[in-house]
Amino acid sequence: MEVAVVRRTRFDDSECPVARSVDAIGDWWSLLIVRDAFDGSRRFGEFQRGLGVAKNILSARLRALVAGGILDSVPASDGGAHHEYVLTDKGRDLFPVIVALRQWGEARFFEPGEPHSELTDRRHGLPLRTLEVRAHDGRPLTPDETVVTKLADDTASHRPRTG
Repeated sequence: MEVAVVRRTRFDDSECPVARSVDAIGDWWSLLIVRDAFDGSRRFGEFQRGLGVAKNILSARLRALVAGGILDSVPASDGGAHHEYVLTDKGRDLFPVIVALRQWGEARFFEPGEPHSELTDRRHGLPLRTLEVRAHDGRPLTPDETVVTKLADDTASHRPRTG
């Protein structure tokens, strides 16, 4: 009996920013790791306990997030032999993505009154306003009011001029 090997499709050279972003994140475990990093998890054990993910899967996802520049592996803040995982600037830029997923989940996957977690403003203790997509002039946009525009290869404009 032959066993089929499933290879992961890579999108790191795609022209689509969504495909490249998904390629960088990898899968749901990676997004949940990033979520937990925003919530203060820093050590392998904290991620493992919070997520309940197998250690080998967590190790692979953490390595991929570090390799992708989303997390950085740094010496433990307490001077111990362990290391910790901290969000890089690239990783911190995922905050609106995590907030959008959270707000979508709150609105679409919970019955009224059903218990769930909520992200609140630390200063005032109030829930965040719903994220909105806005045009350059500030007006709210719907999907029907947007279009994907392909950008031309402008590498020639970045080459030094000769002669």
